[in-house]
Amino acid sequence: MNRMTEMIYVYAGFLLTAAVIYFLLIFPTQWLKVERIRCNQHLGIKVLQISDLHVEKLRIRPGRISRVIHEEQPDYLVLTGDFTRKSMHLNKVRRYAEAIGSHGIPAFAVLGNHDHRLRREELQELVEILEQAGIRVLCNESVNTGSFYIVGIDDYDSNKSRVSKAFRHVTDRTKPVVVLTHDPNLVLAMKRKYTYLMAGHFHGMQFNIPFLFRFIDKGPLAASGIYKGLHTGAGGMFYISRGIGQAGPNARFLICSEVNVHEL
Repeated sequence: MNRMTEMIYVYAGFLLTAAVIYFLLIFPTQWLKVERIRCNQHLGIKVLQISDLHVEKLRIRPGRISRVIHEEQPDYLVLTGDFTRKSMHLNKVRRYAEAIGSHGIPAFAVLGNHDHRLRREELQELVEILEQAGIRVLCNESVNTGSFYIVGIDDYDSNKSRVSKAFRHVTDRTKPVVVLTHDPNLVLAMKRKYTYLMAGHFHGMQFNIPFLFRFIDKGPLAASGIYKGLHTGAGGMFYISRGIGQAGPNARFLICSEVNVHEL
């Protein structure tokens, strides 16, 4: 085998390796899946959930998210935390918030553990960015929509959850309650009943490797094997989104980016 042939084989091997890495690790962060959940709670509403944007590493453009919202025409938009952990990316959060909030659809958000790593004034700026875009941030508080309550509980992992405070104005026990939070480990600590709960935080494992959460501490829920999808707990039914962005390595393995359409 001459030197030219050897170089061709080496180059071909390099290209093949790069292609495999791209399709296994990078492509899942660029392909946005719309995951549909039909869970009849007799509310007659469609809710589009976006979780874990992590805008500093997000490869899904604002326009793509906006098109999904336009196509789905949900009754409500909810964002379940982790927008960014660094103030230098707040302007990028603004671009995504404006794209999401531009549809005139009632939109609500809660904060995640990465958001709480911002300094106090930076966190306040994040909240202002979201609310200026038409996305109401619920920090341990509730909204009465008329036919049901939306309860936003702050991040459990950051020790910011105040369940009693969040439910303080939930006075009509006959009305359904939809809970928004970031860390689903909250369901193990909550003593209040709810109709449906939406969370994120685990990224569906992000790297779908069996038993990974036995070695990476994401709390007891993940360690027990509950880290994505629809489940029933002591308080009610809850859904854990795989999320749209990445934390840590900017890659996913056998788990694609997703937004969630809940038909309740």
